[in-house]
Amino acid sequence: MTSLSSSVPRLVIAAPSSGSGKTTVATGLMAAFASRGLAVSPHKVGPDYIDPGYHALATGRVGRNLDAYLCGPELVGPLFAHGARGCDLAVVEGVMGMYDGAAGEGELASTAHVAKLLRAPVVLVVDASSQSRSVAALVHGFASWDPEVRVGGVILNKVASDRHEALLREALDSAGVPVLGVLRRAPQVDTPSRHLGLVPVAERQSAAVEAVAAMGAQVSAGCDLEGLLALARSAGALACAGWDAAEALASSPPPPLPVPSLGAAPPDPRFGPEGASSSNAGRAENAGLHSKAPGVPDQLKIAVAGGPAFTFSYAEHAELLTAAGAEVVVFDPLRDEQLPDGTRGLVIGGGFPEVYAAELSANEPLRKAVGALAETGAPVAAECAGLLYLCRELDGMPMCGVLDATARMSERLTLGYRDAVALSDSVLAVAGTRMRGHEFHRTVVEPGSGAAPAWGVRAPERRVEGFVQQGVHASYLHTHWAAEPGVARRFVERCRTS
Repeated sequence: MTSLSSSVPRLVIAAPSSGSGKTTVATGLMAAFASRGLAVSPHKVGPDYIDPGYHALATGRVGRNLDAYLCGPELVGPLFAHGARGCDLAVVEGVMGMYDGAAGEGELASTAHVAKLLRAPVVLVVDASSQSRSVAALVHGFASWDPEVRVGGVILNKVASDRHEALLREALDSAGVPVLGVLRRAPQVDTPSRHLGLVPVAERQSAAVEAVAAMGAQVSAGCDLEGLLALARSAGALACAGWDAAEALASSPPPPLPVPSLGAAPPDPRFGPEGASSSNAGRAENAGLHSKAPGVPDQLKIAVAGGPAFTFSYAEHAELLTAAGAEVVVFDPLRDEQLPDGTRGLVIGGGFPEVYAAELSANEPLRKAVGALAETGAPVAAECAGLLYLCRELDGMPMCGVLDATARMSERLTLGYRDAVALSDSVLAVAGTRMRGHEFHRTVVEPGSGAAPAWGVRAPERRVEGFVQQGVHASYLHTHWAAEPGVARRFVERCRTS
């Protein structure tokens, strides 16, 4: 890991519950401070992909996630320091209510947990629209619940009038937590939502720019920016160094090569708690580094799906692929009729293919190109939206036909963290590798798994999921490769040898 980042001022923006205005306040603060010339590092607690897009628009920097469940508490500080390197200020948007974390895991992955790991003061955003004096009891409860969490200020949101503001301030005088901002109801900063939350920035373009500008203006007018900056500067020192993709790869176990036969592995021994190995122990047989074969170039091209239909990706994935020797090239399945020239591997992350099913289906040349690449045995990693795109059809419309499965929209929301074990050797992992992930979708794939399943989900309920065939690994499960850098390294090595 590289240079210490203990001096970066930082704030965590939390709330009593979802819908209180965290995204508006956090994004607005990022935009307001950036407009003052500060280099602002944007972060999001949890696995969410959409909010970081708005953060990036506000700051001009990549939005990064801090997830103590997916990556482990020990990586929160280093990943934060990686993103915040060289910045004047970091703003971290929380998730759900401040003390809400992974189900059944106590404080793990909650906003409060991340704030403690970062030694950062918390600003509590309170929806004051239906209360006056009761706000003091609410703030006092959140500020005193965990003495290790320092609530350094409150921003009151959706305040109706000057009289309402006066009542709220009077009540909070006794709570011992300063009011650092008051925001009135402002429909112009609302961002449209649909079945999986906010509409991503990539789909809104100019409207998203206007919304972020409105958030910045509202926060600048209603918040004590100097007071907030002073609070950020009171953050405690971090005794960790910044995460580095190359160093992470160097310290991860090397992938075994050649990749074993990509057939089904017996699921039961790896499904049980005593048989499931940790990710490193599951590759104890991996000894020795693979040297580059004669004539193989130092870099190879890996195509990554982007554009409005495929907006879900963690920045560290591309950084790890690059550090492993790949040239990462983004293409848009809505517009590009061919994969980038020289593509040796393909990554198709999450997004909203169900919204763009007609356009994706209409791009027949690209669908055929993806199918042809998969047929050669080239590595293809697909998560959630990528899984749907590889099916025969989505809502009755033809897709790539790589997988003998169909996909359709569903009214049921599938959401939550998952504890999983790789059941089949694949281009991403050796059978027995333990990983954590999350699911977030309103679709159904039938069948839900192939002859060689990708994962055995151990919690919250036991089931098999996903597909491994030839070089394809397709699954609903979103994972964070920073938690297991060997995934990226194995994928690139497989690209070299396929």
